[in-house]
Amino acid sequence: MDSLQRGVLVVQEFVLLGARAIAGIFRKPHYWSDVLIQMDVIGVGSLPIVVLTGFFAGAVLSLQMFDTLATFGASAQTGTMVSLSLVLEMGPVLTSLMVAGRNSAGMASELGSMAVTEQIDAMRALGTDPVKKLVTPRLLATVVVLPLLTIIADFVGIFGGSVIAHFFIRLTPTQYWTSSYRELDFGDMAQGLSKPFVFAFAVALVGCYCGMNTRGGTQGVGRSTTQAVVSASILIFVLDFLITKMFVRA
Repeated sequence: MDSLQRGVLVVQEFVLLGARAIAGIFRKPHYWSDVLIQMDVIGVGSLPIVVLTGFFAGAVLSLQMFDTLATFGASAQTGTMVSLSLVLEMGPVLTSLMVAGRNSAGMASELGSMAVTEQIDAMRALGTDPVKKLVTPRLLATVVVLPLLTIIADFVGIFGGSVIAHFFIRLTPTQYWTSSYRELDFGDMAQGLSKPFVFAFAVALVGCYCGMNTRGGTQGVGRSTTQAVVSASILIFVLDFLITKMFVRA
């Protein structure tokens, strides 16, 4: 019973933190400089790993899809399968996991260090809302940059697939790119971009929640960092299933 009560309390505190962070967007004062700093840390800082992940994801998909489609004599549709797989699933999920591994851990570590050194308590004593000052800028920055990173990962992934298609499986660039964009429609784009928008809330709020509830000194910071990455990753997969179920009628 204690474990159940603890779980319900965690969910309640997490939802309350999210509600306060979202409400902070519409209340003064606005810490726009903090938002820009976090956009640089989260967006620009994550760009290299997102580009690498997207490129090799597209390259692997191109090889795998060609091998499978060649069995049915449909190897010319390799570009279609690569683009659909990246836009609908691989791009949003892999990008969000990379950002979660890098930035949820960073948020938990940074805020956890502030919590154990009582900087957050000092902030409250000075009349500053720590949720509005620390959580809202990170949430807003993640919501803005994660869809942009996903778009970059999708394009780089499709380009990576075209490189493999040209040099290894002998598809002409015209064949590949024509089949890539021909099957993409507005519904696919909407589904692919709605996922990182929702995932951004999981990435930012989980990292901030774990950080602000850190206890136990430096060991507690380490536990919070690990917990943030694991929890954000699991939540991304759960949300991915729920969003896909909304768009796919089964």
